Amino acid sequence: MKAIWKGIVLAESRETIVIENNHYFPPKEVNTEYFENSDHHSRCPWKGLANYYHIVVGGEVNENAAWYYPEPLKGAEEIQNYVAFWKDVEIIQD
Repeated sequence: MKAIWKGIVLAESRETIVIENNHYFPPKEVNTEYFENSDHHSRCPWKGLANYYHIVVGGEVNENAAWYYPEPLKGAEEIQNYVAFWKDVEIIQD
């Protein structure tokens, strides 16, 4: 699987974890040079508190377009620090 925005591969992995139709990419397979930390958070009742990243490509910013769970709740530990995407980030099978 690949996560692509503005023609740039943000993440690529054959070992994503699919939860609620979202592909979570292992942190070691995420191209963090295009990520900036965000102050935004959301809470899932069974996964816990999510942190967000802005995606920055060629000076364009896609705010809060990626998220991850640094300390997921019990039962969601497998996605700790795995990154998922939305907001026009394409997820394609390679």
